[in-house]
Amino acid sequence: MALSAKIQLIWWGITLSITLLLLYLLGDILLPFIVGMALAYLLDPFVDKFESFGLNRTISTGIVSVLSFLVLGSAVVIFVPLLGVQFRELFGILPATLEALLEFLKVLFPDIVSEETQLGISLNKFLGFFQSYTNEIVTGIYNSFNIAWQTGTFLIIVPVVLIYTLADWDQMIAKIDSLLPVDHKGTIRELAREVDFILSSFIRGQLTICLILGLFYGITLYFVGLKAGLIIGFLAGLISFIPFLGSILGGIISIGLSLFQFWDDPLYIVLVSLIFVLGQILDGNFLTPKIVGKSVGLHPVWILFSLSAFGFLFGLVGLMVAVPMAAIIGVFLRFGIKQYLEGTLYRGKASIKDTQDIK
Repeated sequence: MALSAKIQLIWWGITLSITLLLLYLLGDILLPFIVGMALAYLLDPFVDKFESFGLNRTISTGIVSVLSFLVLGSAVVIFVPLLGVQFRELFGILPATLEALLEFLKVLFPDIVSEETQLGISLNKFLGFFQSYTNEIVTGIYNSFNIAWQTGTFLIIVPVVLIYTLADWDQMIAKIDSLLPVDHKGTIRELAREVDFILSSFIRGQLTICLILGLFYGITLYFVGLKAGLIIGFLAGLISFIPFLGSILGGIISIGLSLFQFWDDPLYIVLVSLIFVLGQILDGNFLTPKIVGKSVGLHPVWILFSLSAFGFLFGLVGLMVAVPMAAIIGVFLRFGIKQYLEGTLYRGKASIKDTQDIK
């Protein structure tokens, strides 16, 4: 006998609660496993493509894994040292830039930003705090990466999880499918296909867009000569999965820095501004429509809320699972709304009467 809707809801609620509790308690341990499985999900279509050429799953997995490691290793060797230099340069010039900006505001708005006003006092306190803890922040970040590198956690666990998950991906999906409740197998499969469509369209597509925009912003700002332009542009590209946010934040920081660096040469200020205008035009008119599409169903506000909520609750692991969880929750919310609109709670007694008339 099938379980009632109430009992099913209780069991699914217990399962969700246990999952969230484990995610909270084991976040740091789960991180390399989540990274490895996420990479496997992203690379699975490439393995399937090689299989379509007549190669077996093991050989296809080996080819894709080797190519991925070569690309990632080349990127690490080429860009990480350069980004490290740019990162230190950014933290080196920000305090001086903020101080110059504060002096500029004092001249422009003496009555509002003077040292006697509350705003002026707050700005001075913030500047002092930033200058005092800049070195500590840089040192802490460096030590964190250094510890992670020395322990070799990512260097060992992530590749192992990636290779084994890729090799057994189809078997894993078949096994999970065999464990689905028989009475609801069709509905769950439909929801899973919708989740997969959204994740594949948004995550794979948006990662591609972020990479393209990051390279575009970083390289162009670097050749323009903006200090720390490479790291600013790269970070602006990384957060471009939230529409407009990457270009707006990157543009504000870059234009602000260019105002002080190129004060006597307005042409470079115009060039920095044009870079972000062109990037936004490229993203809105070509990259997003062609790569992601317009029917993914993830609203920018929903993405931002998910990042904030999961990041607050689960830290770095929460940030990594925020977008997939947002997609999954969105699919189930739309399914729930559809069930509600078709049910008696929404339609009332008229729906019961219509059903009886049909019988």
